[in-house]
Amino acid sequence: MLSPGSWNTAFWKTAASRTLALGAVVVLIGILPWLSGQSPEYTILRARYADREATEETLAMIRAELGLDRGPLHTLLAWAGGVLQGDLGNSWVTNTPVGPGTLSSLAVSLTLMGFAVAVAAVMAACLCIRDVVRGLNGIPARGSGAAAAALTAVPEFLLAAMLLVIGAVWLGWFPPYGWDGIQSAVLPALAMGLPAGALIGRLLADAVSAAFAEQWVATWTMAGAGRRQVTAAVFRRALPSVTGQIALVLVGLTGEAVAVEKVFAIPGLGRAVLGAASAQDIPALQAGVLALLALAVLVGALGAAARRLLLGPALRSGTVPAPGSREIFRRREAAVPLVAAGLLAVIVVAGLVRDPLVSEHARLAAPSLALPFGADASGRDLLARVGHGAVATLGTALLVALACLAIGLVIGLFPLAATGPIEVANAAPPILAGLIVAVITGPSAHGAAIAVTVASWAPLAAHTAALAQEARARPYVRILPVLGVGRIRVLWRYVLPGVLAPVFRHAMLQVPGIALALAALGFLGLGPRPPAPGWGLVLAEGINYVERAPWAVAAPASALVLASVLAVSLASLSWERPRRWPVVEPGPVDYPVESPADAILKA
Repeated sequence: MLSPGSWNTAFWKTAASRTLALGAVVVLIGILPWLSGQSPEYTILRARYADREATEETLAMIRAELGLDRGPLHTLLAWAGGVLQGDLGNSWVTNTPVGPGTLSSLAVSLTLMGFAVAVAAVMAACLCIRDVVRGLNGIPARGSGAAAAALTAVPEFLLAAMLLVIGAVWLGWFPPYGWDGIQSAVLPALAMGLPAGALIGRLLADAVSAAFAEQWVATWTMAGAGRRQVTAAVFRRALPSVTGQIALVLVGLTGEAVAVEKVFAIPGLGRAVLGAASAQDIPALQAGVLALLALAVLVGALGAAARRLLLGPALRSGTVPAPGSREIFRRREAAVPLVAAGLLAVIVVAGLVRDPLVSEHARLAAPSLALPFGADASGRDLLARVGHGAVATLGTALLVALACLAIGLVIGLFPLAATGPIEVANAAPPILAGLIVAVITGPSAHGAAIAVTVASWAPLAAHTAALAQEARARPYVRILPVLGVGRIRVLWRYVLPGVLAPVFRHAMLQVPGIALALAALGFLGLGPRPPAPGWGLVLAEGINYVERAPWAVAAPASALVLASVLAVSLASLSWERPRRWPVVEPGPVDYPVESPADAILKA
């Protein structure tokens, strides 16, 4: 345990890290008008002064009116002063206050998220029932099932498009767009809640199974505790280990709401922010991003508080029971990712030999032997576009994963200083980061890559921090500073070798998930520009013709589903395989220089 002085030092370092990280994000939002790489003068001229010519004097007047002729410090102070007084500024397009509209849109998004959380809770509870029954009967668990994996594998924006076609177009049971009564919330809530509930259910089911395997459960049962009492205690024991991950899933709903609201034309905050980014309405974008970020931070803080409340005195006294070892990884479970990767490889190879840009076919031509996936609205071969899009999307995803690996290693090796940046990055879904980057650089492939990098390095940094903390706690590492070994040498020679391999594997497992995030940004118009064959862009181009030509959506959707199945199945293998700390034994073979054991003997 830490001494009071060390505990105080760690507390203040962590608090400073959180404060600086949040402050940096607020500063970034505050100076967005100055950072914007786009020139909004022409947009404002068309919206407010359509009767004037685009002369240099008129454009200079608009820049002065918007405050673009001043430095970033003045821009930040003016915006922050207004926020503290409850004034979020006026829209650059309509010249009306953005605060009331932001609050109205936030209310719609919160209502939609509430319905989605209810769907997720029901879904998670259904997935946990089997594990509770098996645990009470003393039967080992077998995993959370194929249904949960399938639902987890479908991206929200793709599921929203599928539900729109089935529930609104084909069956006609629900309205296809708008926000008019509870019936308008059914399909969007299902699109957001089913994948989130499946993921939460898988996490909670695994945690419940692990809790049932602990020794105290058998002790309680032998002492005569009832099944209801044991079940309640197991859930109290299981929830803290997954509360942080559940909070991240709920935080992710703030980003997924942007895509779902776009598909169903819901007047929520996500759609409003997306529209503000497209219209270069920076004040409206600032207000929306600030509201989304505050909501995400609040959800994360509530998750951390819930974990401490559930663990109670056990967390403070260090008496949390250790889970029993579980060896449940089976070789046949590798079949799913292998099949998904094989099918994806077939699509890619078949598409690469075709031209994705030439319009030489009939518009929306049906699938045939010559066109296995059909043609899009411009007469281009969809198989070629999906195949070339896979290379672009997956290649970019690999580069993003390597960048996240480097950032995660550098930041994670300093856990106290990394706390704030990790929490802030976890609270920023890729879509939210994509909106900010799009304002600064404009929608582009490299902008989407930067946005996903900003939002994806945090899990690797957290993993690095946990492994580094374990490495530093080893006896032979703790004695090194006493023997005069410098901190940099300890970090480089004794800590990093044990951290690098597992974190690298973690980064490679993130590649399919990063590809899905890039596709989501492309679907929202925040990624590659036409005629680039990105997966998300191809899906967005085909969704308007889904009733006439469903293959225009089915082609990119098939690749996205395969990538999703690959991501989820690989992550499942990594979750269920027992983690073993990579052995870094000191000795003359591993360390040509003097080893810690030799130094101890000399001392």
